[in-house]
Amino acid sequence: MKQWVAEKRWQRGKRALERQLDYQEKKAESLRDKERHVVLDIIVRAQAVRRKLEEIHSISDEARILEVGSGAHGLIFGFGNKYGVGIDPLAVDYKRLFPVWQKNAQTVAAIGEELPFADASFDVVLSDNVIDHAEKPVKIVEELARVLKPGGLLYFTVNIHHPIYDFASKAHGAWNALGIRFELSPFADHTVHFTENQIKKVIAGLPLNVIEQNSTSRQTKAAVPGSKSGNAERQFKKLFFKNALYELVAVRD
Repeated sequence: MKQWVAEKRWQRGKRALERQLDYQEKKAESLRDKERHVVLDIIVRAQAVRRKLEEIHSISDEARILEVGSGAHGLIFGFGNKYGVGIDPLAVDYKRLFPVWQKNAQTVAAIGEELPFADASFDVVLSDNVIDHAEKPVKIVEELARVLKPGGLLYFTVNIHHPIYDFASKAHGAWNALGIRFELSPFADHTVHFTENQIKKVIAGLPLNVIEQNSTSRQTKAAVPGSKSGNAERQFKKLFFKNALYELVAVRD
């Protein structure tokens, strides 16, 4: 039974990657001749994160930077350090699809659950809203802490949701595992739908000194337009928020 569950979990992670690659291939077509704007957006986002981290302590140009889940448009491509590396299982495909900015950092095709680095290898580790596409998201968070040097900086984000989506995500995984091939995009693209309490519990179990953690759950709820009588979709979204952002800045003990 345990082996069957592990195999189905692996299949779900593999399917999420397939869907992600299909999405990014279509996106690459749409971005032709617009690469300059994308590069600027990447640099602006990456430098904003760098400034946030440097409020804790400075990051030298010689610092070793790792982004786990660097994806198609990761922070590492605008972070600006000499020693920057991105890890992503689709790294080879992304280098082909987005050569203009992917050349700004070395990338390695590997999974976040098994980072190919020794303990305490990096001064800064980044992971920006990617772990919920993976086979074992909690294992990735543990790896982020493992490869971070004592005193090193961690920047981590992930989408969080009302608990009803956690239940729906598990149900979606269960019926597909049992052979009922019916995919709903939000649950096929993501292997889990974390609640805020779930991800905070994961973080609390790691050797990290949390400097800052916050979420946009209240803002996400408030952003839903007022529900009108008979508009079931708005009423549902007002009650059960989705796609808020949890953000963490921490230092490795």
